[in-house]
Amino acid sequence: MRPILMKGHERPLTFLKYNREGDLLFSCAKDHTPTVWFADNGERLGTYRGHNGAVWCCDVSRDSKTLITGSADTTAKLWSVQNGTQLFTFNFDSPARSVDFSIGDKLAVITTDPFMELPSAIHVKRIARDPADQTGESVHILRGHQGRIARAVWGPLNTTVISAGEDAIIRVWDSETGKLLRESDKETGHKKAITSLAKSADGSHFVTGSQDKSAKLWDIRTLTLIKTYATERPVNAVTMSPLLDHVVLGGGQDASAVTMTDHRAGKFEAKFFDKILQEEIGGVKGHFGPINALAFNPDGKSFSSGGEDGYVRLHHFDPDYFNIKI
Repeated sequence: MRPILMKGHERPLTFLKYNREGDLLFSCAKDHTPTVWFADNGERLGTYRGHNGAVWCCDVSRDSKTLITGSADTTAKLWSVQNGTQLFTFNFDSPARSVDFSIGDKLAVITTDPFMELPSAIHVKRIARDPADQTGESVHILRGHQGRIARAVWGPLNTTVISAGEDAIIRVWDSETGKLLRESDKETGHKKAITSLAKSADGSHFVTGSQDKSAKLWDIRTLTLIKTYATERPVNAVTMSPLLDHVVLGGGQDASAVTMTDHRAGKFEAKFFDKILQEEIGGVKGHFGPINALAFNPDGKSFSSGGEDGYVRLHHFDPDYFNIKI
């Protein structure tokens, strides 16, 4: 399983996203320029120029025609995937952190960071079928998080929005009324800031990664804690295999613990856990800095990781990966 090294970003990676077919991979980084790559051979296909701040997150529509990005320049933008043109810009009063299209792509949820006296917020926007009809109005603005919201995604049938962030609490909101429905239990939940959240392929459960050096698996409807995966370093990124019962964690360590002459150069690894048994089953090393982003190809046969080192590493699994037995 020799990884394909994809070099195109000049700054640390922040987010990775495959389209539904799994033939394109979108990457976001702190260098202002989201990029799209061919997911099979790692060739760079194009870039989306227009942000002038770090780009924190992206999502692509089901038909692979529209890309949405959220950036530290206080905007979220809609782009044409095919030719890279900007279709619309949503303006906010603080950095846009997380973006997620609803099932059917008629809505998008965008989170904004706290800034000065402004609290963090979750904005639900309508996405027009024709970009010419697009407006910037919010259907709902949800508030209640303390500190930054790392990620907000749509729940089953778009009836809920699930959000998590700095205050370590996962919240479920009613997307129709904007009411807070559920909060994760403080006892069983994360003890430190949640950095990442990823849904399962069928949308029935999701995994969160946290600075408390663990990842947790939750039922999306009841917010019941199902599993906990413990590791030795803060978790920056999580993803789940759509094919096998594998959870992948990518992490780093505190900057103070990194030395330039560290004998573990290139040893930042994506750790694979058995989803059911909660045991570590292997790891993929290679990054020269913490792993900030992970994504599984929808076919389950490859995955990619994005690091603080500015590289995207694309891993196509060997046949024996599919026969791992514990």
